[in-house]
Amino acid sequence: QVQLVDSGGGSVQAGGSLRLSCAASAYTFSNLCMGWFRQAPGKEREGVASWYTEGGATDYGDSVKGRFTISQDNGRNTLYLQMNNLGPEDTPMYTCAAMIPRSPLPRGTCSVLQLVNEFTYWGQGTQVTVSS
Repeated sequence: QVQLVDSGGGSVQAGGSLRLSCAASAYTFSNLCMGWFRQAPGKEREGVASWYTEGGATDYGDSVKGRFTISQDNGRNTLYLQMNNLGPEDTPMYTCAAMIPRSPLPRGTCSVLQLVNEFTYWGQGTQVTVSS
């Protein structure tokens, strides 16, 4: 079982930066597939970035590649999403998510782009608003 608390959202002008945090509480902090999603009103949920505790960063959504970076503070069991050069299109609600694989995942298979339905633990979401 995993409990997630995400935070760090807020308002920022276009071109600015924000860092989101996801504090994870689980019975084990190994073999966790984690990631960030975002969703704007009336639009489908979009995978943003993926992180596997056994391998590190896995992939990024095309719309954020080169601008967003996912990382983890192992000592605090906290997942981060550094967001740079933000634009109005980055305004959606961001939510941290996690899953517990039945067995260790092969390289590259922990993915918010491919395993959307497998993420069963979710944070409450944190709103990002980018103004021009």
